[in-house]
Parts: sequence; C-alpha cells; structure tokens
Amino acid sequence: MINMNNMQKVLFVCTRNSARSQMAEAFLNQLGNGRFIAESAGFKKGKLNPLVVEAMKEIDFDISNNQTKSVFKLFKQGRIYHYVITVCDAANAERCPLFPGMTKRLNWSFEDPASFTGTDEEKLEKIRLVRDSIKIEVNRFVKNINLLT
Repeated sequence: MINMNNMQKVLFVCTRNSARSQMAEAFLNQLGNGRFIAESAGFKKGKLNPLVVEAMKEIDFDISNNQTKSVFKLFKQGRIYHYVITVCDAANAERCPLFPGMTKRLNWSFEDPASFTGTDEEKLEKIRLVRDSIKIEVNRFVKNINLLT
C-alpha cells in the first residue's frame, strides 16, 4: 500500500507543456516506483506535439490523451510541490513562478522539439534524442532521491 504522505510531488515546466515536460511527467510517474506524483505545465498552454506522442508510443508510453496546462493556473490554485523542475533553457526557466512550500527548484535544459526543422522523420530523430536524455535525467533524479531517503 502506497503512503501518500511520503510521496514527493514534482512539477515539470517547459514553454508550452507540449513536449519536454509531458515526457518528464510520464517517465517519473512510471519510473518513480510509486514514490512520486508528477505533473507538468507550461508558461503558455500549448498543443501536444504529435511527433512527441509518436516518440513516446515507440517505447510504450501513451501520452496521447494528456492535456496541456498553464503553470500560472496551477500556481493560482495554490498547489504545493517538493520539486519544480524546468526542462527548458535557463532564460525561460527564470519565468517560472515560485511555488509556496517548494523545497527545491531545478533546471534541466533540453532542446525544444518545437524548434526542430526538417522532415517529420528528421524531427522525430531529434525528438528521440531529447526523449532519451529526459529519461536518463529522470532515472538519475529517482536514484539520487532514493539515496537521500
């Protein structure tokens, strides 16, 4: 039985909540072994990137029904997180509001799939690299948290 009081609440934030933060949320919710509640949001509410959905399906993560959310809406709702992790570049990460009760704020900088150019297959190749890098970082995060507790 999972003790909800011991769960770490994590918010992943990127520009539009259309790619990077969605992937990080999906990975942590599965790879965190029930120790985390992960959510994601963006500075602007965007539209889920269909190539990101496809890249995640390739490794058996279905995010196709996910909705994009605004970080400012979550902030106004008074949500409390143990960690807020921005997955965009450092300049955009500075725009993230400070959540009450937040114990740690981290930045993992990943390229924005919305900026990728080329054919869909060329974009998908670059998205796979970002996806795999996010998965590695999430696994590292889970391992480090496990060492601390």
